[in-house]
Amino acid sequence: MSWPGCLNLHYTRDGERTIALDRHHGPLRVLQRLYPEGPGICHHVLVHPPGGIVGGDTLEIEARLEERTHALITTPGATRYYRSAGAAAVQQVRARLADGARLEWLPMETIAYRDCIAVNRMHFDLSAGAEMIGWDLLALGLPAAGEDWSRGRYEQHLELPGVWLEQARISADDHRLLDGPLGWAGHRVLGTMWFATGTGLERDRQARLLEAARDVLETSPLVDSAGVSATHDRVIVLRALAHRVEPLMQLFVAVRAAWRSAGWSLPGNAPRIWRT
Repeated sequence: MSWPGCLNLHYTRDGERTIALDRHHGPLRVLQRLYPEGPGICHHVLVHPPGGIVGGDTLEIEARLEERTHALITTPGATRYYRSAGAAAVQQVRARLADGARLEWLPMETIAYRDCIAVNRMHFDLSAGAEMIGWDLLALGLPAAGEDWSRGRYEQHLELPGVWLEQARISADDHRLLDGPLGWAGHRVLGTMWFATGTGLERDRQARLLEAARDVLETSPLVDSAGVSATHDRVIVLRALAHRVEPLMQLFVAVRAAWRSAGWSLPGNAPRIWRT
């Protein structure tokens, strides 16, 4: 039996404060709304109490950020796609940012369990002057627990309209992709991180953001399996492969801090939920 969940997030500005209104239906909701950095930045912690998504489930997150709002959205734990009897488990995220809005989309990792049939769709629509930092970390199976991803299918769609579109279809039996040197090269964790804008980045600012990420990469144990580039004048993309989630998450947390400093002149404060 399917169990749909829907969460709508609406951010508005009241003076110096970012106000957040949330409405939910089903097992998807806001756990906490925090302002550890002051009233201008709203930290939202989202939870899915069932603990995982199974075949037939659909989770939908809609976020609307009005002018000059700043929202940071994260989760306290991994998103888990469990075994399916045939139907797909679907998560859809759609965010619309008005002029001058900022979004940080920073969920914990996604874990694809053996025999899952998973779909993950993300769509971010940025108006002129809007900006965001986002990431996505995908782990196939649980190698540390001896559970490899020997069966299953995972589909992903990541889109910034008119700027960047990625579509992936990963099957557990596609060994050319998962084990070949031009694919995952035997790794089972893939991370994608981006800094995106609604207006083209000036060359000097783009160069600062690239340099900030590369400085972090130089000292990372993943330096040989990661890279960052400006694929468009409105987006910078960092990609990395790893055998475990932990070093990849450490890399992304450090790059986020560097991008916050270089791009927004903000400290790299980590959300409080990450330290509990």
